[in-house]
Amino acid sequence: MRVVAAMSGGVDSAVAAARAVEAGHEVVGVHLALSRMPGTLRTGARGCCTIEDSMDAQRAANIIGIPYYVWDFSSRFKEDVVQDFVDEYSAGRTPNPCMRCNERIKFSALLEKALALGFDAVVTGHYADVRTDEFGNKELHRAATWAKDQSYVLGVLTTEQLAHSMFPLGTTPSKAEVRAEAAARGFSVANKPDSHDICFIPDGDTRGWLKDKVGATQGAILDRSGNVLGTHEGAHAFTVGQRKGLSIGYPADDGKPRFVLEVQPKTNTVVVGPKEALDIAEIAGSTFSWAGLDPVASGIAASVGAPFVCEVQIRAHADPVPAVAVLRDGELVITPDEPLSGVAPGQTAVVYVGTRVLGQCTIDRTVSAVPVPAAS
Repeated sequence: MRVVAAMSGGVDSAVAAARAVEAGHEVVGVHLALSRMPGTLRTGARGCCTIEDSMDAQRAANIIGIPYYVWDFSSRFKEDVVQDFVDEYSAGRTPNPCMRCNERIKFSALLEKALALGFDAVVTGHYADVRTDEFGNKELHRAATWAKDQSYVLGVLTTEQLAHSMFPLGTTPSKAEVRAEAAARGFSVANKPDSHDICFIPDGDTRGWLKDKVGATQGAILDRSGNVLGTHEGAHAFTVGQRKGLSIGYPADDGKPRFVLEVQPKTNTVVVGPKEALDIAEIAGSTFSWAGLDPVASGIAASVGAPFVCEVQIRAHADPVPAVAVLRDGELVITPDEPLSGVAPGQTAVVYVGTRVLGQCTIDRTVSAVPVPAAS
């Protein structure tokens, strides 16, 4: 097959591209330029899309012996990832920009361009596994090593995108093995640290960055009964589960710390309460997708609207939790066997059945496991 290898400049994508060549594919390396102002993206080990990363990718492509190009996706990245991040926080939700980048850039914009140019698939260095069932249907599964598994951030892939995606590292037992292979191949990135954090916030100060983008307007901090406890300088600076920075000034009646339970951007208010009120008994989202066959076609659900047993994961590095899910009134409604902690609207809930990624939804609403007390 003719494939595009998305080369970030890291060790994983370099080894993935090399393995694709050795598997007999015709490979072209592509680095995604996500900003026309490189200083606005993180540098060194904390980034993934800088000039130095592009140079690292090119050196790896030269060693592999494949053509290498830089494709400019800066406009799409600014609109679909950066602006989405601002809009979501402005609406009181907590987005995952890496998931949006996978969804809208790497497996939408990049794949669309690759297919338009006559390529058959996109290769990345993600740790996940694409399998084919006995009837020829593609399925997305966890990687062989759960410690490095990245299937959560790929949960947004659609059935069509999955059919044109390749993850050569999915069955690799460990990241150490990938680094050893990179060193044996002579890649300079063999010991390059993993990228992390948000690439488009250069100094890592998310609160300060959002303040510049959204502005600061004073609002009220309320308890769950609606009593005013204090003020804040902008609701966008708070996330569900946050404890520090509330500046209420006096303890709760029970002397226990208080946590952000809800952010209400329309009224610019922040609701706080005890830690146990962070426990969530139900989550639901109207924007959902399936990575492969849907639950009914897979035989997982008896019929449309019938509940099915699954596991749900709400963060990239969280443990999956047993749950029951059902499509009801246009929403994917998920009820965990045990309450989830600190879930915020805007997060992504990825649904698994065994190792298979069944699909995902963006969380629109949550139901607390702890009733709201009567107003005092």
